[in-house]
Amino acid sequence: MAQYFLEQARVADFVAHLLASNTVYAPHRKGSRSYAFAKADDPAAVVLDYPRTLSSVKKFFLPPREVLLNFDLTLDAASVPPVEPGNAVFLGVHSYDLAAVRRLDFNFTTGNPERNYLARRDGARFIGVSYVPDKFHFAGSVGIDPYDMTGCDMFLTKHADGWIVDIPTGEGSELAAGFKLEAHDEPKPPRAHFTQHVFVPQARLGKVMEASYDHPVWNETADACLGCGTCNLVCPTCYCFNVQENVDIACTSGQRERSWDGCMLRGFTEVAGGEFFREKVAARQRHRVYRKFKYISDVTGQPWCVGCGRCTASCTAKISIVEIVNRLIRDSERDESILT
Repeated sequence: MAQYFLEQARVADFVAHLLASNTVYAPHRKGSRSYAFAKADDPAAVVLDYPRTLSSVKKFFLPPREVLLNFDLTLDAASVPPVEPGNAVFLGVHSYDLAAVRRLDFNFTTGNPERNYLARRDGARFIGVSYVPDKFHFAGSVGIDPYDMTGCDMFLTKHADGWIVDIPTGEGSELAAGFKLEAHDEPKPPRAHFTQHVFVPQARLGKVMEASYDHPVWNETADACLGCGTCNLVCPTCYCFNVQENVDIACTSGQRERSWDGCMLRGFTEVAGGEFFREKVAARQRHRVYRKFKYISDVTGQPWCVGCGRCTASCTAKISIVEIVNRLIRDSERDESILT
């Protein structure tokens, strides 16, 4: 695959080139230390070298809140709002967020395909960027390299003077067409390394989880947990939602709305009569971790956590999913050694 070079001084020009014929979403600064994906209007405001965004590109395919149905009882009528195809370029996406999109694709195509999500995914093109792992990233432990181009139409690797550009697809070539890029044949910079690790592969981890249902770590973690649900809301592979009917004061018309929900919230398992299936925080913590490393993984063979570190970085109580999982691994190996 041919490689090209994009000088740092020409990044804004490249963004302007993309904007000339595409809708572009890219990372922007949000406050002094945070970053968020937003629609690009000013090429100079786009940031490609960043640790992580507050939330992933998931929000463009599965919005935090959306109307599913409008109804009017006086007319005995209902209508479904149209959902426009994405048809956008997502610039500056890290490999773990692209892996998360692929996992969501599985969730929303398995069984009954989800119309709204799939419509918004239609026409989405991705330009990935490399990143330097910080103290929260552990994507390498779940098989996702910072330089993984899977799913990318273009990929930019950080260089001291700019970005090395790979173009693995025809769509990427179309995006680059008309913008002059110099050929580049020098070796890529040394690979960045992770400092956070989960110490066993998924094939082993499923068995560890199976033996850890009653492990004390769930209650110990619950003692610190506030049950706020932040970990769910920032996770790029969480996709649970609630559906509510919002009616006018006369109860004659209204909307059916879908909004993000999360298993760490107390009301998530509430049913008629006010019963809760997972009322205790410990049970909710266990369910969250099992959703990432057991339940879906038993079907796919893949962890459903992509190692972005958002849940730990955003947690008010400083709860680390890596520490929880590694504790389960250590205790499982200790118990096995005692038995043998």
